[in-house]
Amino acid sequence: MTSDSPVAYECVGNIARITLNRPPVNALSLEVIRAVVAALRRAADDPDARVVVLASAIVRRFSAGLDLDILLGKSGAQIREFLQALYIDLYDAQYGLGKPSIAAVGGAARGGGMTMAVSCDVVLASESATFGYPEIDVGVIPAIHYAHLPRIIGRHRAFELLFTGRVFSAAEARELGVVNRVVGDTELEAEVVRLAAQFAAKSAAVLRMGRAAFMRQIDLDYRLASAVDDFCNVATSDEAQEGLRAFVEKRAPKW
Repeated sequence: MTSDSPVAYECVGNIARITLNRPPVNALSLEVIRAVVAALRRAADDPDARVVVLASAIVRRFSAGLDLDILLGKSGAQIREFLQALYIDLYDAQYGLGKPSIAAVGGAARGGGMTMAVSCDVVLASESATFGYPEIDVGVIPAIHYAHLPRIIGRHRAFELLFTGRVFSAAEARELGVVNRVVGDTELEAEVVRLAAQFAAKSAAVLRMGRAAFMRQIDLDYRLASAVDDFCNVATSDEAQEGLRAFVEKRAPKW
């Protein structure tokens, strides 16, 4: 990847780092998602990489979610191309990674940023990190999280978060089980390195085989094609287009 890429890859000390760097908020374009997928596949093939870390180079921002240009005025086919990358290709790359992945969330994670984070095997967060599924507020839906979130936190708590769109803290995310652990803002990197070292000390072959077995057991239906259809059907509706325009224009939507 080039130096001006929105996604950087480097492997140091058996840790492959995939770093989002698309200022100001790491909005997810098709280019960004494809670059993350390419980096994950590179890490899978990198013999020096024993652990993969997904992080952000932007202070207090992990990812604000989808770039609204992907949705405003776009056809179902155009939106489907993006969702194919985010919902299917990303999870295919994670599914076949063959080594542990850690999301290091040091800031705000919203919508598609949540998709990126929870695609990893472990999620570590700083105290100031915040989370949320704001799609409902702009007239779209976080379709893939309808499958993932109830499995993690239960049906009723998932429904509340997905259909209010409220922001919740790292502490609440930890309590719910969305996040493995929360550390001080200045301690996140050290905690990532400590956990990565624990994984890297194991047999790479056993980790690869064990992780493959683990993924088969927990994600028998991980290719959630229906989530792509559900999102596209909503995102191309008049209501969704009004909600998105209202967000851009900083006004209340006229539902």
